[in-house]
Amino acid sequence: MKEKLKKRLEFLYKGERFAIIMFIAPAFLIPYVYPNLQLYSLLSFWVSFFLLEFILIQGTYYWHSKWKRLTTEKKSITPIRTVKHLEKLKPVNISIIIFSVIIFFIDVYIHYPFLPIGGLLLSGFILIFAFLEFINYFYVQLSYDNRSDLRHLIKTKKLKRSCLSQDFKRIT
Repeated sequence: MKEKLKKRLEFLYKGERFAIIMFIAPAFLIPYVYPNLQLYSLLSFWVSFFLLEFILIQGTYYWHSKWKRLTTEKKSITPIRTVKHLEKLKPVNISIIIFSVIIFFIDVYIHYPFLPIGGLLLSGFILIFAFLEFINYFYVQLSYDNRSDLRHLIKTKKLKRSCLSQDFKRIT
């Protein structure tokens, strides 16, 4: 069982790390390939992109610390230091989310009536994706990508609390 969990945690942290790296190239190449999106003029794009990367870094850190502890200490409980660190970042994330929404509407106001619709849609999509990642980590599990999770969802017909949310409850 622990070997299966170790592989799962390794998959999760490597997947998040891969996503961090893979999102960087398109973020810097898309403005050159599609200049009509006007992404360089949209602060909302860059703030949303930063938010997404910041949350993915936190996810990588979380899953890696769980994996490392299981690998080195044979314990599957998240280190308290990791949980407390992420708990301190929770209000920072919320602040950046609020700031991102404000910046998005400022971009709409600044560019009206010649709105770069494609760029704003991309910025909005990234913002929504980052927000959902935040919810997925800090509140409710939104991704159900294995049999165990799917069985739980079908059986209870309810979303599970996220692992990090359960860790927050454990340390308070």
